[in-house]
This record gives sequence, structure tokens and C-alpha cells, in this order.
Amino acid sequence: MELFYKILKTAVDGHASDVHLKINTPVIFRINRELIAIECPNPSAEWMNKVVTAITPAHLKKKLEEEREVDFSYFVPEVGRFRTNLFQQRGQWCLAMRYVKTQVPSFEELGLLPQLKQIAESPRGIVLVAGATGSGKSTTLAAMIEHINANFKKHIVTLEDPIEFVFEDNQSVIEQREVGLDTLSFHHALKHVLRQDPDIIMIGEMRDSISFSAAMSAADTGHLVLSTLHTTNAPQSVTRVLDFFEASEREQIRRQLASTFQAVVCQRMVPTLAGRMTPALEIMINTPTVKKLIEENRLDKLAAAIETGTDDGMLNFNQSLFQLVKDGIVSEKEALAKATNPQALEMNFKGIFLDEGRRILG
Repeated sequence: MELFYKILKTAVDGHASDVHLKINTPVIFRINRELIAIECPNPSAEWMNKVVTAITPAHLKKKLEEEREVDFSYFVPEVGRFRTNLFQQRGQWCLAMRYVKTQVPSFEELGLLPQLKQIAESPRGIVLVAGATGSGKSTTLAAMIEHINANFKKHIVTLEDPIEFVFEDNQSVIEQREVGLDTLSFHHALKHVLRQDPDIIMIGEMRDSISFSAAMSAADTGHLVLSTLHTTNAPQSVTRVLDFFEASEREQIRRQLASTFQAVVCQRMVPTLAGRMTPALEIMINTPTVKKLIEENRLDKLAAAIETGTDDGMLNFNQSLFQLVKDGIVSEKEALAKATNPQALEMNFKGIFLDEGRRILG
């Protein structure tokens, strides 16, 4: 295990985000989104089997035998915590390990906007942090939890698979429950969570109709629910939630969502001029206009409501990227590559702004 620990320490010291271990191939680090092979003995089958036996949590060993893949959180003292996926390819073990910073970064360190503090301070409702895999959703969610923890006396219960960031009680009391270790499943935990007297419930990921129904029930009774969702923009998040349900249920769910939904924050990571990564944000807040559009099933107009809702704290990806370029953080080329509407953003760079949102809303 000495070599294994050395690999992980080298990854952390070298600012790698991910470590990939595969039998009879070089050890791979992902640094600044690039895959880099490091100088290290190639993992052998015997060595990998020893590592797998040593790091797999006892409560997941049976599941690993049955399903051949598991997710868990792995901690090495004086090195750090890794979100780990253990799986097989061609009948051999592989490891994909993502380094999770133990200390939760602040809003300022992450490059997040002040609006997110206000959203985190919402007294009730559902707040979704959306984006593709690797867009920093979990980190943003952790920053929101830590902001609450530092400033408000709340009881926070998290349901995670696995636990990524470990929180220390500050102003708030926080209980973190890991699926498989502390509870049988998300569904089982959600069934009992309201009996635990929470003010805020954090659900690691919205996965299905059961988890979202539970979230709406909690929001209906005055709780704040924070979670993540895999979507590429904020308006699509509403459609994605409705897709969890049968067609016959969607009318009722849509109206219920309109009354319980608080905000959607969608992220895309963009390379900066300094060689780092920063998030471009799209923010949709449940203003009276947004609520009415959801109630009336005019979801195609949500993008226009975001574009015209800057006074309410909303902005779309093009507006966010334009500001990042204006502030000298991101190049025009990178901004155009991440834009929802590159042609419109290119016109913005030339000083041309079309008020399409107001025209669409009519």
C-alpha cells in the first residue's frame, strides 16, 4: 500500500483533480483537464487486487461482488479525501479517484457571484445546482452549506452517496448521512428525514420521482432543500424534473414545482487566462414571472425571463461569459466555446446588444 499512498500524495501535491489506475498501463493524473501519464511502476493485477481489498469499505464488499462496481469516499490521513469509483473492464479492476479538498472553498475562492449567498439564505423552497459532470456542482453546494454554517443557527441534514466534503459544526448543527453506511438508500433516508427536525436538507443528487416528491413535500412544509441535477442550462432543469414523472402526473407536479421551487444555478467551467478554471453561471430565480411561466406550461419562455431578469439577480450564460471577458478573467475564444448562443455573444463583444428577451416575452 506504500506505493498507492505515494501515488495519491503525488497527485495532491501536483494539483491533480483525478487519478486513474488500470492494470498494466501507466498511472494517469488529470491536471487542468489534461490527462498526464506519470513516471511510476504500472499497476499489476496482484497489486491492484491488494489495493481493492484494502480500500473497499466492509459494508460495500458484498455489493461489489454482486454488481462489480461501487462508489465510496476514501480518506488517507495527511493526504486527503477521494471520491472513488471502483469498477471492472475486461474482467480487471480499475480505479477512478477524484480528489476532494477537505476545506470547503469560499464563494470568493470559487469565483461565485454574491447572488448565491442570497439564494443559500432562502428560508424555504428547492434550490438546484445544475451542470454537466465535472462542472463543480458538489463544490458549489458545499460552499452554500458552509456559508449557512458560518452565519446561521440551523439544523442541516445531508444525504450523500458518498460523502465528499466533511463539515464541522460552526453556527449550525450538521449531520451527514452516507448511503450504504448510515442508511440503506436515498429513498429510505428521505422517508424519515422530516422526523429528524431539519431546517435544511441537502440531497446529493436528484435521481428520480421519489427523491423529488420528497423534496417538494419538505419544501411545502417550510424546509429549504438543496440538491444537484445533471442538466446543461437552467430552463432545462424544469423539464428534466418533469421527466422524472409519468405524463399523467406532470400537470400537478408542474404546478406544485412552481410554488416550491426557489432557484436553479447552472454551471459551466471555463479556462481562465491565468491557467485555472472558473465557473460561468446561469441563475434562474422563481420570480412572479418565472412562476407564472411554469404554471402556464410556457417553459420555452423561461430563457427570455432569465435574460430580462437581471434586476432580480438572474443572468444567463452569455451575460455571465461577457462579464468574465470584460473583467479580464477569460478570453473571448474560451467564452465563445462555452456560450449558449455564440453568435449573440460575438455581437455583444462588438457592442451590439439585441433585446430579444423582452420581444419574446411580449
